[in-house]
Amino acid sequence: MLKSSHFRIFLGMLLGVLGGLLVKQLNLSQDSIDLICKWVKPIGDIFIRFIFMMVIPLVISALAIGVADLGDVSKLGRLGAKMLGYTLIVTGISVAIGIGMAEIFQPGVGLDKAKTEVLIQKFSNQQTKINNISAEVKSKSIGDVIVQIVPKNPLEDMVNAFNPTYSGGGLLAVMFFALLLGIVIKKSKEPAVQNVKSFLEGLYSISMDIIGMGMKLAPIGVTSLLFVLTVNLGIDILTLLCKYVLVVIFALAIHQFGTYSLILKVICKKSPLEFFKAIKEVMITAFSTSSSNASLPVAIKVTKENLGISKEITHFVLTIGSAANQNGTALYEGITVLFLAQVFGVHLGFAQQLIVVVSCVLAGVGTAGVPGGSLPVIMLIAESVGVPGAGIGLIYGVDRILDMSRTVLNVTGDITAAVYIETSEHGFPNQENTSLD
Repeated sequence: MLKSSHFRIFLGMLLGVLGGLLVKQLNLSQDSIDLICKWVKPIGDIFIRFIFMMVIPLVISALAIGVADLGDVSKLGRLGAKMLGYTLIVTGISVAIGIGMAEIFQPGVGLDKAKTEVLIQKFSNQQTKINNISAEVKSKSIGDVIVQIVPKNPLEDMVNAFNPTYSGGGLLAVMFFALLLGIVIKKSKEPAVQNVKSFLEGLYSISMDIIGMGMKLAPIGVTSLLFVLTVNLGIDILTLLCKYVLVVIFALAIHQFGTYSLILKVICKKSPLEFFKAIKEVMITAFSTSSSNASLPVAIKVTKENLGISKEITHFVLTIGSAANQNGTALYEGITVLFLAQVFGVHLGFAQQLIVVVSCVLAGVGTAGVPGGSLPVIMLIAESVGVPGAGIGLIYGVDRILDMSRTVLNVTGDITAAVYIETSEHGFPNQENTSLD
């Protein structure tokens, strides 16, 4: 059961933290602590590597399929173009809010230098590479980033996607390649090309299944990771996690009740209060399931019956949105990458933050609408800008509540998009019957 799975992960987090605090209270010698960690740490490392293993196949297949399925743009023309434009703009706003909150509140700042070095050693065997990102990477201009988005050799970029000192496009180039792949697949009617789509769909399914197998190791993996962290860093790491959770929830609330309310009130001329009342059933479903896909049937029912949106727009926007309009996920990914950068003491320049923004926006198209679907993508984005992706083990224990919260934002964004597109297409139908007026 989903509930029991996440309960076990939470229990693993609790056991890891309590075990680490207990060992610290025993006043053991550093040699004894290192010996304990030597036997415990590999368990967490295996869990992290299991997830890493399928990141590139997942990103390529999910993004390409997401864009190919967005191909209703060619069938529905104006409707699809509006949906795509809305998705890119509003997702961009959500990432900007997330990164802005991370910069303002600095949730990952607080560890002293010695403890930061310990953290780097525990999560990365490439400390020198992480701490000494090449001058060439740090000095990338916006023009360099834009040029390198187009890969000379996609395979080279895939191999070096986790290498922060790689001078090529890395993650962005891989995403650009996947986008082109999806566009061409949708445009072509050749049977052989459709076979490629079938292959990618199979690859996506396999990737998710293997990641699912890896997630079965999550409870014991989280126990191992947080035990090692707590025994070395003590209560400081818990303070950082609390700050991180509060900043993420605050940023999600700003986008949920700020950005969407402005779109509804200013652009659509609808009452935000009545809108949120009308979709409360969907918000509860999204929060409890942590899945945009699982919430889709309820979202379709509420959007048609409570908001009076036409059937064709409801089905088109919500079906695509459940996979390609992940505002909450993109916001969460942006904050998390910056949080990990702050924890590990990795300074991200403007060009690198731009890479994070663009990567999160694009990842919003291809991130799986299932619980925990964004975690592998965060690992990849983090590595691409010189932050140890394995450090995501820090947040596994608290991800459940954040997953529930960002899924509410994702689903609300889809329904807001439906209202916007309906309004822009025909004005609001059945105005005398709708609960929004």
